[in-house]
Amino acid sequence: QVQLVESGGGLVQAGGSLRLSCAASGRTFSTRVMGWFRQAPGKEREFVANINWSGSYTYYADSVKGRFTISRDNAKNTVYLQMNSLKPEDTAVYYCATARVLASTKPYYDNWGQGTQVTVSS
Repeated sequence: QVQLVESGGGLVQAGGSLRLSCAASGRTFSTRVMGWFRQAPGKEREFVANINWSGSYTYYADSVKGRFTISRDNAKNTVYLQMNSLKPEDTAVYYCATARVLASTKPYYDNWGQGTQVTVSS
């Protein structure tokens, strides 16, 4: 089983940037799809972005396309989410997760981190 630990969240003004990291333990990291999800208060957890095992394919939710970039470093067992041009509506707890297939829905993801809070002030 893969264990995931997110970091890099915080408070930022609208228009600012943050980079989230997700460190994974376990030998299977490099073979897994990695995804980022977020959950705002009172809302369902929603898909943000995912990346295939090699990093050659990425996919984004429309709400973050052009502003967020997902990447991974398999040598460091880490996946990143670079978030630029942040908006107040990006405020949420951000989670990373692993999957065996490329998917944008939660049921396909079988390991989750504990989340990191991102707050964007207006």
